[in-house]
Amino acid sequence: MQTKIPCIVMRGGTSRGPFFLATDLPSDQPTRDEVLLAVMGSAHEYQVDGIGGATPFTSKVAIISKSNRPNIDVDYLFAQVLVNERRVDTKPNCGNMLSAVGSFAIERLLVKPTGDKTTIKIFNVNTQAVVEAIVETPHGEINYDGEVSIDGVPGTAAPVLLNFTSAIGSVTGKLLPTGQPTNIIQGITVSCVDVAMPMMLIDAEQLGKTGHETASELDHDLEFMRKIESIRLEAGHLMGLGDVSQSVVPKIGLLAKPAHGGTISSRYFVPYSCHKAHAVTGAVCVASACAIPGTVAARLSGVAASSSQGMIDIEHPTGKITIDLDASLSNSNPVIRKAALVRTARKVFEGYSCIPKTVWANNLT
Repeated sequence: MQTKIPCIVMRGGTSRGPFFLATDLPSDQPTRDEVLLAVMGSAHEYQVDGIGGATPFTSKVAIISKSNRPNIDVDYLFAQVLVNERRVDTKPNCGNMLSAVGSFAIERLLVKPTGDKTTIKIFNVNTQAVVEAIVETPHGEINYDGEVSIDGVPGTAAPVLLNFTSAIGSVTGKLLPTGQPTNIIQGITVSCVDVAMPMMLIDAEQLGKTGHETASELDHDLEFMRKIESIRLEAGHLMGLGDVSQSVVPKIGLLAKPAHGGTISSRYFVPYSCHKAHAVTGAVCVASACAIPGTVAARLSGVAASSSQGMIDIEHPTGKITIDLDASLSNSNPVIRKAALVRTARKVFEGYSCIPKTVWANNLT
């Protein structure tokens, strides 16, 4: 009475979730979404009847297919499966899950290893952007073990290099979706920026915060959470996204001057809770915003005043994430030559996810 679906559960960066081949899932979106809800156990606060981890960071799905696009290896569709709602959102991307896409593609024989390091060109279906992932493949096999540590993940693992080069206007099609580096919403100055992930950026001090609070402290300030959500809803309209009350984009970045020697401090909201670390795509957006004259991020970091960017260290609740940025974002033809960072990934489990046949009766095994 169960339908078995092949999957690999991967940790990518600070996120975790099942990775599926697109051919192993229903081809029509409504049925596919019902399958993903059943796989993860939504909507239930503990996702006890599925494999979700009861947090936004562990209720994510990656759907991978061999690409038919020129010079692209695989297509990657990200799905955020909400924990407490029966809803699947494929509007945003997830850069942390992206960290494991290259390894999964090799595991499932979509890509052949090429020497000690293999470069996988990934087309993100959500944002229509191309990202390069470089995975260690000594002796033709994926290496998951290594000495690289990233904040928010215990232990060490092999490095995965990600390079975002076509991330401008990921959802809205514009670097500055409102046409301005800042806007005033409810008396608060915000910057709406779309690089890898559409975001609304706010100076923490304008909302009575230091910007160095823990994620828990921010989550438990219900009045504050209601305020930023109210501002986000208005920002969604200004960014051309319409009613975003049922969407997880735009995300929110609560920014401040750095406290630990970094470039800028960021508290990243997903958007209904504060990330315990920081999303990769959100980090690319915050780093890029630092290089756009007139934005909230540029004022707090001072990056836009320099001739080049280089390493931008973004402090977050459990450490920092570093973006190596080389971009020209102050003219009418913005370009990102490099937005690179190092992540890690690991295969956690390989097998089948089992769901009731009442959800989907196809038995692919």
